[in-house]
Amino acid sequence: MICNQHNVDIPNFGQALYRMAQTEDNMDHDIPLWPLPSYWAKTVVGLLSVICFANSYDGDFVFDDSEAILNNKDLRAETPLGDLWHHDFWGSKLSSNTSHKSYRPLTVLTFRINYFLAGGFHPLGFHVINIILHCVISIIIVDVFSILFGGLQYNCKGRRLNVVPKSSLLAALLFAVHPVHTECIAGIVGRADLLCALFFLLSFLGYCRALKESKEGTPFSVAWIFLSVLLGAVAMLCKEQGITILGLNALFDALVINKLNILEVVLKILRKDKSLESLVVFRKGLLFRTSILLCGGATMLYVRWRIMGTGPPAFTEVDNPASFADNLFARAINYNYYYSLNAWLLLCPWWLCFDWSMGCVPLIKSVTDWRIIALAVLWFCLIALMGQALCSEDSQKRRILTLGLGFLIIPFLPASNLFFRVGFVIAERVTYLPSIGYCMLITYGVSLLSKLMKRKKLLAAALLGLLLINVWRCVIRSNQWRSEEQLFRSALSVCPLNAKVHYNVGKNLADKGNQSAAISYYREAVRLNPKYVHAMNNLGNILKERNELHEAEELLSLAVQIQPDFAAAWMNLGIVQNSLRRYEEAEQSYWTAIRYRKKYPDCYYNLGRLYADLNRHVDALNAWRNATVLKPQHSLAWNNMIILLDNTGNLAQAETVGWEALELIPNDHSLMFSLANVLGKSQKYKESEALFHKAIKANPNAASYHGNLAVLYHRWGNLDLAKKHYEVSLKLDPTAAGTRENYSLLKRKLEQLQKKG
Repeated sequence: MICNQHNVDIPNFGQALYRMAQTEDNMDHDIPLWPLPSYWAKTVVGLLSVICFANSYDGDFVFDDSEAILNNKDLRAETPLGDLWHHDFWGSKLSSNTSHKSYRPLTVLTFRINYFLAGGFHPLGFHVINIILHCVISIIIVDVFSILFGGLQYNCKGRRLNVVPKSSLLAALLFAVHPVHTECIAGIVGRADLLCALFFLLSFLGYCRALKESKEGTPFSVAWIFLSVLLGAVAMLCKEQGITILGLNALFDALVINKLNILEVVLKILRKDKSLESLVVFRKGLLFRTSILLCGGATMLYVRWRIMGTGPPAFTEVDNPASFADNLFARAINYNYYYSLNAWLLLCPWWLCFDWSMGCVPLIKSVTDWRIIALAVLWFCLIALMGQALCSEDSQKRRILTLGLGFLIIPFLPASNLFFRVGFVIAERVTYLPSIGYCMLITYGVSLLSKLMKRKKLLAAALLGLLLINVWRCVIRSNQWRSEEQLFRSALSVCPLNAKVHYNVGKNLADKGNQSAAISYYREAVRLNPKYVHAMNNLGNILKERNELHEAEELLSLAVQIQPDFAAAWMNLGIVQNSLRRYEEAEQSYWTAIRYRKKYPDCYYNLGRLYADLNRHVDALNAWRNATVLKPQHSLAWNNMIILLDNTGNLAQAETVGWEALELIPNDHSLMFSLANVLGKSQKYKESEALFHKAIKANPNAASYHGNLAVLYHRWGNLDLAKKHYEVSLKLDPTAAGTRENYSLLKRKLEQLQKKG
């Protein structure tokens, strides 16, 4: 039983709010599904949402997870919590010119909590939270779709009724099992989209609650409207798209609560019709509620602008080539082509890729390009839908199509390049919220198709088949996201022209030690994008390790010529030049790298090695000291300082540096070994012996550790132990000439002692 509004002072608002145009046909009758009770519908949707992506629970950190999580200092306990509010999503200062300006402090806070609870970087907990979030969103969205399709209707007890259970179930199922969502769920950085969607939907439900509550003659609750705005702000602090819920709340208010005919209102405004004042917009508080939403949105944008500090982020041409096109027409054509590809991914999510940049989508440069057809089809469909949404005499059709288009288009606007340049061509994650509108339109299309079909079982079978195919595709795709190797290789067939795909495959192979295969992928990346400096740098590094120094130098020189501030390439060029014994050029390259990246401990370390080769010992020690100041855990720099001081006879200073290093890195066996050698030379045999044993315990298969401990015992006169450790050392490394010579000396000494005995 549906009850009318009980407040007699405002009967019209009560009718609008609690009775949803009873003359409208209920589209639910035409949906070929079995009606389920609300709790069963939510159980089915939640269960399927988990089944689709459950196999990603034990995946690795992949792709952008490295920068957003593993290399993000904001996750660590030593970083003050307050820094999260001044840093971007990747841990860089928002005021920095290199910042991406993606301000998502609440998402980073959840990563930090994950890190704290797991006791480190263990991906399991991160993945499980993402799966749970998608499940919760899928359950909540059943209620959201029931409101969008059926409006707000309540029984006498004030409980909201779902008058379209089959429609809301179908739309929620389509959303829960859509394969395009895989990136958001299986990729941990997709947490931003999931959290944003959660608070986005809660803001919408809160706004609906505001329209139910009424106090002291007011037909809505101002407190709930402010709570809805606050939830929208929380959504925006998870990801920028969250702010768009304010516009959608206003759209819902106008269409569902006030039942405005947008075309009629526009025509009356254009004609300056005096009857405009009699419209419900002035009688039901829509202007007041919209004003609150507008003020809330303006406040959010202002605060966001103030926090951002500088101008918009500076992206490069490879990130978003269309935004660097020569003229406005070319940019518009390519932007619209990107929109059509996003629409196609929603409609047919078969070809999915972790990255769509760097030649994956070549620019349209001529009107004769056949891809123009995609633009025409997209706009033909949109114009047809908008025409029906505005001009149809069926109020239900107008409402559903307008809301569907609103939820499809408005959340996508921040990623559309219309207001500012974005740092990607296509990103599957940004379709998470727009897919709500897509699922609405598809569900409504199914209801219309069902009216025309006599054999409804055939349509039901087709829907079941579509859902099963999507579930299967989700399982396959989420499995590909479990490791970088599978993820990167899956992209080769989708985007063979994408230089970044080949680069990432090559990097993955290089990390696993397969340098020969990595070289071929790096070469292909450079061929596809001759200005790809990161591919040149990595290829140059591998060639340097393989002693192909001249080609390595050519690649690295080209990289710094293309990007003069590429500090890593300058450092690697210095290493190659050092290997070629061109010391002055190497020194200049190192200092150039430090000029572009002032806090560069690895570069100071390599500069110290150069000075050591030139016997500029003081300069070498200063360079290594700089490296340890910038990075106190820089084990190699500490070790080299100890060894250089040892070799130059500065044993007391070497001992001081050694203890300082071990205080900072107490479990580093190489530092224990180096300091043990110094203590042995200083005849501090007991301390030296203890450190040697600790080093051997940490790394028992190091032949040099046993060999040098044997030398210590040899000097100390403990010949039996010396003999034992010489033998262990030679067993581990039979080619060690120094150890073999010392062992021979020991054996002769033992023979002499035996003869004397």
